[in-house]
Amino acid sequence: MEATVNGEPRVLATDAALALIDEIRSDYPEILFHQSGGCCDGSSPMCYPANEFRVGETDVKLGEIGGVPVYISGSQFEAWKHTQLIIDVVPGRGGMFSLDNGREKRFLTRSRLFGGGEACAVPGAR
Repeated sequence: MEATVNGEPRVLATDAALALIDEIRSDYPEILFHQSGGCCDGSSPMCYPANEFRVGETDVKLGEIGGVPVYISGSQFEAWKHTQLIIDVVPGRGGMFSLDNGREKRFLTRSRLFGGGEACAVPGAR
């Protein structure tokens, strides 16, 4: 699996997300993201200490944001493979087990279709 589609990365982060990643890394230097598939935490990107989360055999690495790997389950990747994920931050509480919990801001996944124009693009995403 390529980390880009037509030269565009599969996953990006806004400046706000990169700032929150830096904040979390001051407490937990090695972290990773796993895009949640639903249930209790909706479809939030979950942030975990790298040594406390086991990446599954069928999980797909989408790429990295701020030097942090981002994974998604293989079945969810099949449904979203034509979609660029943009990790952003909004006010609120993070997922129960995610490292953004308790910081009064949380990660949120936005998305746009590859080749779908800029109608859904998020300002400041890189």
